[in-house]
Amino acid sequence: MAWYDFFTAIALMLIFEGILPFLNPDRYRKMLEMMEKISNNHLRTMGLIVTVVGVVLLTLVRAGSGS
Repeated sequence: MAWYDFFTAIALMLIFEGILPFLNPDRYRKMLEMMEKISNNHLRTMGLIVTVVGVVLLTLVRAGSGS
């Protein structure tokens, strides 16, 4: 079941990553330009926060589903 979950997660990531550039490429381009202006430390902090939130959410979902 672990490979199934892994590939499900990869597929969902690709879907979510592709939605914004497909629906609104101009806004996506502007967002990328804004990212260039953010310092590495700030970007690293944002990445850490998103990762921690994802791990907590995954833990809560797994605990609630009995897996």
